[in-house]
Amino acid sequence: MDFNTAAEKAKAFTKSPTNDEFLEFYGLYKQATVGDNTTPEPGALDVKAKAKWNAWTKNKGLSQDAAKAAYVATYEKYAPKYA
Repeated sequence: MDFNTAAEKAKAFTKSPTNDEFLEFYGLYKQATVGDNTTPEPGALDVKAKAKWNAWTKNKGLSQDAAKAAYVATYEKYAPKYA
């Protein structure tokens, strides 16, 4: 399965992943599509934005191709639970 197919199928999950699982997908998706996070860190009061920023930054240094492969592997790990 390729990255774009996995991304589309993940968006169509019939059940919502947990927050931690969502952040795992989010961080890999941003790394795969944008690359390293160079945006300023959000303030501590914006908890949701901070969590997303941290999830993306956690993948810093990972190539976009490696992030795509990791995203597909993550999709395959959670698909039986949420598809």
